[in-house]
Amino acid sequence: MIRRLISAAIGILTVAVLTAPPAIALALPTPKDFVSNLDLECFKTSPYQPPAVTLTLRHLNPVLGHLPTEQVTLGPREQLCVPVAKNNALPPTPVLQFIRFVDLACYRIKGATANTQLVLSHLNPVLQTLPRQQVTLTSPQHLCVPVAKNDVTPPPEVLSLVSHIDLKCYDITPNTPMNRQLGLRQLNPLLVDRIPAHAAQVTAAQQLCVPVFKAGDTVPSAVFNILRWIDLEKYDILTSTTPTISLTLRHLNPVLGHLPPEQATLSSAVQLAVPVAKNGQFPPS
Repeated sequence: MIRRLISAAIGILTVAVLTAPPAIALALPTPKDFVSNLDLECFKTSPYQPPAVTLTLRHLNPVLGHLPTEQVTLGPREQLCVPVAKNNALPPTPVLQFIRFVDLACYRIKGATANTQLVLSHLNPVLQTLPRQQVTLTSPQHLCVPVAKNDVTPPPEVLSLVSHIDLKCYDITPNTPMNRQLGLRQLNPLLVDRIPAHAAQVTAAQQLCVPVFKAGDTVPSAVFNILRWIDLEKYDILTSTTPTISLTLRHLNPVLGHLPPEQATLSSAVQLAVPVAKNGQFPPS
C-alpha cells in the first residue's frame, strides 16, 4: 500500500513538472515607452583601435531619410555609454528589462557634413519642461554600437532589440547649455554596485545621435519600428564620479560579431545622452 501511494505521488509530481506553464516571454515595449526612458551615461574608456572595418550606413528615421547612404570606417573607441535613471525616476518595470541591457561602445568615424536643421523636443518626463531647441547637424563624429559586458548576454527577447541599436552621432550647433543638476543611478546589473549614485551637472549639448542601419544586418519589423525613433542628444557633464572599472566588451550586432573581444577600463563620466524627438515627430505609443 505504501509503495502504491509513493508511486502515485511521484506520478502526480512528474505530471505537474511536465505540464508546468513555460516562462512568460518579455513583450517588446512600445517605441514611446522605450525611447522616452532611455538615458545613457557615457564614460571615457582606455584607448582601443579595432580591426579595420568598413560599414555602410543608412538612416532609419524618416526626418533624415534625405541624407545619403554612407560608408564609414571604425576608428578608435572613445566611450562606453551605459543606462542610468535620472533623479530616481526609474523606467516602468516592463521597459526596464530592456533598457538595463543597452550598452553602447562609441568609435570615432568621419563622414559628410549633414548641414540639416532640426527642432528637438525632450521626451524623458524629468526633462519635458525644457524648451524646444533648434539645432543644425554638422559632421558625424561617432558610431555607437551594442556590446555585452563581461560575457553577460541579455535574455533572447531583449537581445532581439538591443543587438540592433546603432547610433550615428553628429556634432550640433549651437551648443545650448541645459544648466541643470541631475542625480544619476546605474541600471545595468554589472554596474549597480560598482558605480554609486551620484550628482551630475549637465552643461552644453554637443551631439545628436540618430538611428542607422548597417548593411548586412537583418532587423525584425517590430524591432525596426522601435529603432527608427531612437534619437539621443548628448550633453557634457561634470561629476566627481571617477571609477576605474575594467570590463571585457563583446559585440552583439551580427555584422560586427566577428570582431574580437575588447578590454575597456572606464574612467571619468563625460556625457549624458537623453532622448529627444525631431521636428515634432514623436515615437508612437
